[in-house]
Amino acid sequence: MHENDSAVFGRSNCSSILRQTAYEFLQTDKRLGKRLAYLTISGSIAYGTNQEDSDLDLRGFAVESRDSLLLGNAFEQVEDRETDTVVYGLRKFFGLLAACNPNTIEMLGTKPEHVVFMTDIGKLVREHVDIFLSKRAYQSFAGYATDQLRRLQNALAHDSYPEEEKERHILASIQSMMLATKSEYGLFGGEASFEILPSEQEDRTTEICISLHANQIPLRRFLAMNSALSTMLRNYGKLNHRNRKKDERHLRKHAMHLVRLYLTGIDILEGRGIHTYREKDLSMLRDIRSGKVSFDEVFRMADGYRESMQESYRKSKLPDSPDIDAIHRLLLRVYHEMDGA
Repeated sequence: MHENDSAVFGRSNCSSILRQTAYEFLQTDKRLGKRLAYLTISGSIAYGTNQEDSDLDLRGFAVESRDSLLLGNAFEQVEDRETDTVVYGLRKFFGLLAACNPNTIEMLGTKPEHVVFMTDIGKLVREHVDIFLSKRAYQSFAGYATDQLRRLQNALAHDSYPEEEKERHILASIQSMMLATKSEYGLFGGEASFEILPSEQEDRTTEICISLHANQIPLRRFLAMNSALSTMLRNYGKLNHRNRKKDERHLRKHAMHLVRLYLTGIDILEGRGIHTYREKDLSMLRDIRSGKVSFDEVFRMADGYRESMQESYRKSKLPDSPDIDAIHRLLLRVYHEMDGA
C-alpha cells in the first residue's frame, strides 16, 4: 500500500476485497453472513495517513439474531486477527456510538469510496449518525489523545523528563477530565481548582495541589472524583515496558494520532460532523508521521489543540448527551427491518 493510495482507493478496489479467500469468514460465520450490514476501511487508509506497508483494517457491524438477544447469548463482536477485521454486534455498536467512542464513531464518517459493504440497514445507520453526536465527544476524543500523549512521554523520556514538565502535562490531563465530567462530579463553578506549587516533600520539587471551595458535596460523587483522579495519576506513573522498546516509527504514529484525535474531536464539537479522512490536514499529519516535525513541536501543537478543544466544548451547540430515545427508536427499527415483527 503506497502513501497516496488512500486517495485512489475507490469502489472497484473495495468490492474486490470481499472476494478474497481471507475474507470468506464474513460469509461463513453464522453471526455475520446475511446479517452483516456495514463494513468500511478503517485505520491509516481511512485517515489518509497510510504509508507503503500500512495494513488494511476493516470495521463494521452486523445485526444480532432475535433468538440470540432473547436468550442472552448475542455476540458483541467478531474479530479476525489475520485480516485485522472487527465486526460489532448492533447493540454494542450503538452503545459505543452513544459514548462517541472514536474508533466506532469514525466508522460512520469514512469516505464513501472507503465503504466496502453496506446494506439498506447500514445506510440507514450511517445517515442517522447525528443522533449519536453530543458533547461526550470531548471526553472521548480528549481522553484518547491523552493516552497517546502519555505513551509518547513514557517512551521518550520517562526517567529523564523534567519533573515540572511532567506535572504540567498531568495537570492539563486533570483539567480536561474535570471539564468533561462536569455533570458527573458536580464540583464546578470555581469550586475545585488545581495548580502546580512548590512541594514540601523531600523527594519532589513541585506537585499538583487542589483547592476545594464547596459545602455539602455528595459523598459518592466526591469519592468517584477521587477515584478517577487516583486512576489518572496511577496510569501516568506507570512505565509501559513495551512502549519503552518501541522504535521511533511507532512513536511517530502515536504523535500523529494525538494531533488527529484533537482535530476530529474539534470538528464534531463545532458542528462540522465526522471527517475521518483528514483531507485538509494530510500534509501536516504526514509530516508528523514521517518525522519532519519534532516531538517537542508536536507537544506544543497538542497544547494548542487541547485548549482549542476545551473552547469548542464550552461553545458547542451539541447536547450534553445523545438523544437516547432517538437511538432506541433507530435500534428497534433496525431489528424490525432485519427480522420483522
